[in-house]
Amino acid sequence: MVQKPIDVVFERISSALGQWGRGTSLEEMRSGFAQLVSDGVRPPLTEIDANGVPAAWIGGQGDSVLMYCHGGGYQMGSIASHGALMADLATSSGARVLGFDYRLAPEHRFPAALDDSITVYRWLLDQGIAPAKLAIGGDSAGAGLALATLLKARDEGLPLPAAIVFLSPWLDMEANSDTYRTRAALDPLTQRQAVLMMAKTYLGRDGDPSHPYASPINGDLAGLPPMLVHVGDHETVLGDSELLRARARATGTAMEIVVWDEMIHHFQVFPELEEAQKSIQQIGEFLKEKLA
Repeated sequence: MVQKPIDVVFERISSALGQWGRGTSLEEMRSGFAQLVSDGVRPPLTEIDANGVPAAWIGGQGDSVLMYCHGGGYQMGSIASHGALMADLATSSGARVLGFDYRLAPEHRFPAALDDSITVYRWLLDQGIAPAKLAIGGDSAGAGLALATLLKARDEGLPLPAAIVFLSPWLDMEANSDTYRTRAALDPLTQRQAVLMMAKTYLGRDGDPSHPYASPINGDLAGLPPMLVHVGDHETVLGDSELLRARARATGTAMEIVVWDEMIHHFQVFPELEEAQKSIQQIGEFLKEKLA
């Protein structure tokens, strides 16, 4: 019997993460997560220093730029882990993608990641990248970081980019959405209790999970550039995207959400899925249109 591609993905996830337990070190978790997300693929990149933040250019030759914030619950992930995904986005959009290694928790708690992200954003503007040719995006926690970066950039009076793209965004550190319950049996990666633990690790014991820079779903979304969100119907974080659509539209901000049937959390990192390839292609077309 021929396996369905999604079943192959589930086996990969189980093999990579299924052995994690109390004795698993953070470095082992980071290594396993990187292997799962990248599948060992290391695309060509050009390492740079973005005003003190390690960063890298991936793909693209033109003047359009996508600043990309990787996911990993603010505790895992890197340029290396998400390099393959960023390379795919560069190919589909024709844009140069700038990835960066923001500081991770628990070694560096909130707002360290946001401080690094806004530093990179300022660096891009200082390089002469025109806001009309600039987009920002991210997956999972990286999407939350990207949105928080935009809120902070606006608060500081910086020009905003031309477009936003989110893949499976995690935007609410309190995990309030009902989909954390209704999709729990379908999502192998983002269970509510684990999400709340990641939030606590990132914020620290006395951190406020409702703060708009931590949970940007609570921020004022007025005046933000057009957004495109791709999320799977089997994701516990689906409700974050649905709430983002409602709140964005209430402020007049343009936002499109595409919900992919039977897809799981950041499914775009699994190239064996036809849906992953189609999603990346659609995101690329959106960026081409907005950055033209």
